Amino acid sequence: MASSRDRQRKLARAKLDRQLARRAAAAKRRRQIQAGVGAAVVLALIVVGSAWALGAFDSEPKKQATEDTCLWTPQDATANTNLKDVGTPPTTGLPTAGTRTMTVTTNQGGPITADLDLAAAPCGAASISFLAGKSFYDNTKCHEITTEGALRCGDPSGSGIGGPAYSFYNESVPTAPEASPSASPAPAQPPAYPKGTVAMIGNPPGSNGSQFLIFFKDFNPPTPGYTVVGKVTGGLDVVEKIGALPTVDNGSGAKVKPKTDVVIQSLTVGEPNAAPAATSAPAASPSAG
Repeated sequence: MASSRDRQRKLARAKLDRQLARRAAAAKRRRQIQAGVGAAVVLALIVVGSAWALGAFDSEPKKQATEDTCLWTPQDATANTNLKDVGTPPTTGLPTAGTRTMTVTTNQGGPITADLDLAAAPCGAASISFLAGKSFYDNTKCHEITTEGALRCGDPSGSGIGGPAYSFYNESVPTAPEASPSASPAPAQPPAYPKGTVAMIGNPPGSNGSQFLIFFKDFNPPTPGYTVVGKVTGGLDVVEKIGALPTVDNGSGAKVKPKTDVVIQSLTVGEPNAAPAATSAPAASPSAG
């Protein structure tokens, strides 16, 4: 009898062990399933969160990084000691509509004011504005009264090859005038550079920096090469008075240097104005000073 009871106890014990093993296995499977589900939920939350951060659920996708408006080409200030390194303007976030007012005060009177055209020449306007903020033009000489009928300024060295330690390409260069059958400009055709035009000039041509021209006469070359950056709105009579000054040899055989120094005492540029560039004729200042 004892043997029979022992066998029954062993059978019962084995049955209990099997039940416990099955329960343990089932519990382990449940834990594995729960862990898998939890990992999937976490992964899904990460994916959704990343998509939200990147703007996938925005009504409009987020814009890509702003493209460069202007590119500034570095120039070697050690190779050309006439260059002055004051940094470079920003390449993005530059205004491309409306105007900015440039105000030039000289020892010959003024002020001379001009609207810089941000739509037609955003890089030229950006360069002048940036350099004006660095006082780059202050107390510098306008070193030429050109044979083309313009006052040339913006080179602190007065050499004609000076400027900042960067350059930029031409922007709004007028188209060449159409020739008439007689090989002369067509009647009533406006000049490429009317009196009062403000244009960039570089050395070599097309490589602009800080130098600019203010025309006191109409100029209509066969092949225009200067970027038009703005138009005089006040003080044109001052520019005309400077244009009438006698000139002397600039040291290279060209009689273009003003006999009397023409000094820019200050050049400033105001904040962008949303209004379009003025289309009226350049204005004279109330007094020549």
